[in-house]
Amino acid sequence: MKGLYLITDGFPVMSDLEEALKGGVRIVQLRYKGNWDETTLNQGRQMTQLCHEAGAKLIINDRWDLVERIGADGAHVGREDGSLEVVRKGLEGKIMGVSCYGSLELATKAVEAGADYIAFGACFASSTKPHAPTIGLEVITQARRLGRPICAIGGITLECASRVIEAGADMIAVISDFWNHPPYRVRAEVFSSLFSHS
Repeated sequence: MKGLYLITDGFPVMSDLEEALKGGVRIVQLRYKGNWDETTLNQGRQMTQLCHEAGAKLIINDRWDLVERIGADGAHVGREDGSLEVVRKGLEGKIMGVSCYGSLELATKAVEAGADYIAFGACFASSTKPHAPTIGLEVITQARRLGRPICAIGGITLECASRVIEAGADMIAVISDFWNHPPYRVRAEVFSSLFSHS
């Protein structure tokens, strides 16, 4: 797991997602806080299909119980999403990503519970979560010893992304600095190119 980790704000326009995938996005996290019904489940299935056709993975935010229903590749969970051991069992054979905020202790527990990747943030002040405390990038460097891919999140822009990659992040999660800057294929190509230099 490496590269641009694109997070959605609800359901994207499918043609926009397609362009992002053509630009090199390999991991997409579907973040949707509304009600799930047959319409939204079908939108999730459509996103899964687009991702798989492009050789990319679709991760669901929080709702790990829906992974099988939409055919996603896994889920990303935080401290409010239940016991990691229960989630791991429910995601058998699927990817489990875990938010560790700025804590190596949480990261260690996540790895022990079977996390496939660990996420740290907010790396910088973020408009998406303005009240989230920022972390020191050294925690990412220190977490390398845990032997799991690391995703960095929070306020990451094209201007500061290289600092996070140099600190040891395998993936950079981006929302605003991606979706606010079409054309999306070009934006994805530029972000993805940062990893070829790392």
